[in-house]
Amino acid sequence: MILTGKHIHRRHFLKGVGVALALPMLDAMVPTTFGQALKSVAAKSPQRLSFVYVPNGIVMDNWTPKTEGADFALPSILQPLASHRQQLSVITGLMDHQAEALGDGGGDHARAGASYLTGSHPYKTGGSDIYAGVSADQVAAKQLGQKTRLPSIEIGLDDNRTVGHCDSGYSCAYTNSISWQGPSTPLPPEANPRLLFERLFGDFDPSISAETRARRALYRKSILDSATDETSRLMGQIGASDKHKLDEYLTTIREVEKRIEQAENSPQPADPGIEKPSGIPSDFSEHANILYDLQALAFQADLTRVATMMIGREGSVRTYEQIGVPDPHHPLSHHRGRAESLAKLTKINTYHMELFAKFLDRLKSTPDGDGTLLDHSMVVYGCGISDSDKHLHYDLPILLAGGGGGLQGNRHFSVAQNTPVTNLYLSLLDRMDVQVDTLGDSTGKLEI
Repeated sequence: MILTGKHIHRRHFLKGVGVALALPMLDAMVPTTFGQALKSVAAKSPQRLSFVYVPNGIVMDNWTPKTEGADFALPSILQPLASHRQQLSVITGLMDHQAEALGDGGGDHARAGASYLTGSHPYKTGGSDIYAGVSADQVAAKQLGQKTRLPSIEIGLDDNRTVGHCDSGYSCAYTNSISWQGPSTPLPPEANPRLLFERLFGDFDPSISAETRARRALYRKSILDSATDETSRLMGQIGASDKHKLDEYLTTIREVEKRIEQAENSPQPADPGIEKPSGIPSDFSEHANILYDLQALAFQADLTRVATMMIGREGSVRTYEQIGVPDPHHPLSHHRGRAESLAKLTKINTYHMELFAKFLDRLKSTPDGDGTLLDHSMVVYGCGISDSDKHLHYDLPILLAGGGGGLQGNRHFSVAQNTPVTNLYLSLLDRMDVQVDTLGDSTGKLEI
């Protein structure tokens, strides 16, 4: 590092026309004039909190480890996470009580999505008078959001309808959103990688029509090209190690940008009934991988410290021909104990886990202060339904990955039956230094 008595501010941006490109943590951001060692500053790397939600339950026999404690045998669905065992905890016994009917009849999928992070029973309506609660991610965003460019990001792989009926008289807002800024304010997940990319790195204007956006795309340069001059200037001010970090970061951004461009230029699916908006890949794996990568980049540049990602909306009827499962997911989830259906569901569950494992790989391979992004992240993966055939909301499939907040891994442990899942979130918020006494139906912090 060049010791000039000055340092680069952590909130420095590379600016160009319509560009405000945040930087990853660099050695040159350490104020050396005060004799602060890199290690002491790096120890204060921000903690990140991420929730990844999968729909329609899990085949629990192929998810739940047979033994508790350390070095448990990984069941088939969790096998893709083998390389992350030391930063992985599987928790059994947690419940989402507010997803139960509680006198409201059908609608388990809607209630599962809406209550998963809020711990609140959603008001049954298909109209505009929706009402749930404030979700754990938004509690964190409210207290931490002023420290970053974006308080939080909400990502998903399905379109984000919030009107109409989607499940037994419940509004689509309940099935399509797990993030709630207020009891009547769901935050629909963004499915379009281009829009998310521009929100993170460019001059995002949600009011621009799809037609205008497509016309602009014809003349678009790389977002990095707009910041070339300032990038060159910065490269001349930093040391070799920082140059390497910055080059890797910018290369990753450009690679993601190219993949989005390829999706925008790819042919539409042959099925005339399917229309993919510009920027959304037709291939599900590529769509998921780009969104995961954008989340990792947002964490790396400290654009946000809070994220949610929905692999699918509750009640999803997505098919997975690419892994040999042409059956719609939701109908298949009502398996009636049939071995063939359970085998197909296990394939879907494992496929989702493989995509998640790549996300953890990315976090683990990205330097961040004195460790990696995974070392400074807490990532919850789970669902508001366990047995999908019976629509059970207890013994939820919940795992916790990462080393953020001092988390320890290589554990499978059970909690007292019917412990609110919100107790876990209270504990994670505490490790984020987010001060809150209760969350929905929580009864206290979980010992993790």
